Amino acid sequence: MIGIDWGTSSFRAFRLADDGAVLERRSAPRGILSVADGQFADVVFEFAGDWLKSGESRILLSGMIGSRQGWRESQALPCPAGVEDLARALTPVPFDGARAFIVPGVTARDAHGIPEFMRGEETQIAGLLPSIGARGLVCLPGTHSKWARIEDGRVATFTTHMTGEAFAALSQHTILGRLMKGETDDERAFDRGVARSADAGGLLHHLFGARTLVLAGQMPETGTKSYLSGLLIGHEIRAALAASPSDDPIHLAGEANLCRLYAYALGALGKRALVETGDAAVLGLVAIGGLVQWT
Repeated sequence: MIGIDWGTSSFRAFRLADDGAVLERRSAPRGILSVADGQFADVVFEFAGDWLKSGESRILLSGMIGSRQGWRESQALPCPAGVEDLARALTPVPFDGARAFIVPGVTARDAHGIPEFMRGEETQIAGLLPSIGARGLVCLPGTHSKWARIEDGRVATFTTHMTGEAFAALSQHTILGRLMKGETDDERAFDRGVARSADAGGLLHHLFGARTLVLAGQMPETGTKSYLSGLLIGHEIRAALAASPSDDPIHLAGEANLCRLYAYALGALGKRALVETGDAAVLGLVAIGGLVQWT
């Protein structure tokens, strides 16, 4: 099987054995927004054409490729949703010489009825379910972090937090970024930001402290980046745990350094984190693909 994780800015293809082993992998900065005139099949053939010529005839895609801007908009399943639900709701796409399907997204509503949406993360969570078990809480940190509560082996609900995008915007387009010096992580400043997230006043008030602490000589400029990171992550964690209280360990999956920061922040807040190894998207594609009736 060929598994493809296709997002807004990146493309990853995997040639997978029947037992789920990755035989080959290829990646490129060829996200869906870079594809002209809907020529998605051409991109697949560009990167996986030799695999198809050698006999591969099954293609499973996940991520933003199933969005309105992608190949074909796939349906969105309401929570609760598990691996079997995803496998039953695939969207077919035309592809000469192979059967190709897109994994559906998943929707939920928060406690106030506001819609939530994930596309791509459901596949990652599907790959993590054997580690999580029937019940647990999983965090996928990133540009738009997802926190999903697992019940009976299915995604019961989830929340989204724009932490990564907010950090980038604040760093690049506000006065806070003017103070940031150096790229080295400052553990003490990060801790301080996480701790500050517990104080009254709210995030918008807390953000300005990243500037005034430096101006008052109470924090070096080199600590601004880590302080801001800790502050935003701390606020995210507190909000997510308020929405889905849990005494169980929080499962983390994603970019290694981000997971390290989240695990550190969770520890500072008295929570235990389990950082999952392996590529969750690949594991999810394997799990879903194994339930598909390909013939």
